[in-house]
Amino acid sequence: MTAPPALVVRTAGINCDLETEQALRTAGFAPERVHANRLARERDPFRRYRLVVFPGGFSYGDDVASGKVAAVEVAALFGGALAGYLRRGGLLLGICNGFQTLVKMGLLPGPGAGAPRFTLAHNGSRKFEARWVRLRAPERARSVFVEPGETLELPVAHGEGRLAADAPDGALWLEREGRVGYRYAPRGQAPGPEGRPVYPDDPNGSLGGVAGLSDATGRVFGLMPHPERFLRGWNHPRWTRAADPAREAEREGDGLRLFRRAFAAAGQGGPA
Repeated sequence: MTAPPALVVRTAGINCDLETEQALRTAGFAPERVHANRLARERDPFRRYRLVVFPGGFSYGDDVASGKVAAVEVAALFGGALAGYLRRGGLLLGICNGFQTLVKMGLLPGPGAGAPRFTLAHNGSRKFEARWVRLRAPERARSVFVEPGETLELPVAHGEGRLAADAPDGALWLEREGRVGYRYAPRGQAPGPEGRPVYPDDPNGSLGGVAGLSDATGRVFGLMPHPERFLRGWNHPRWTRAADPAREAEREGDGLRLFRRAFAAAGQGGPA
């Protein structure tokens, strides 16, 4: 089987592109890292790819708001081509800063009847958060990137990861429409109201504890934690404390699951 081609989109300030490329290659893709300016010179820059990824980092220094400048640039340079790629059934993934970009473009959680407007705002702690968190997928998760009901551990590293809506029923709308991909789950602290985790298990105070979103098709997905940073057991800070550290070091990391699911979905058709 020919490895499906995947694209990692680079912009100024992105710094997780190499890790994302490695994650894609480990999962079975043939990845390429291409700068947005080069993509803009092509008539249909996404025609060759089955997966497009906007990776993490600090695009344009997050000088206006995290992901905002990148969102404006992407829309201006090749927004039409990206929309065409998605209409053809392409897969799109945004991680951390890339997730912020997709939300600010309106691609996540996407349109729907009565949909509020969403954004990713400053963490409730008002500081940059870099820690490991536990995630849990809803039983109704519809994204091809997610196994319903699964639990993952992944690291976060962001200053603006708090999902917010312009309507009080934003969390209910996401739940009703099946747009929630992952929520933060209690890892150490006793949960708060409705079983929701409290800080620092929920590192940013996100609406409904949401850590990741899907669109209505399930083929556009974004999350704040970094799956590309947990591909093998030795990426986890506690691997040496396992009963069998050598075996723990070589096991697949939780983040690789997401990329393997993307690989499986990419083999089912779409562009390229």
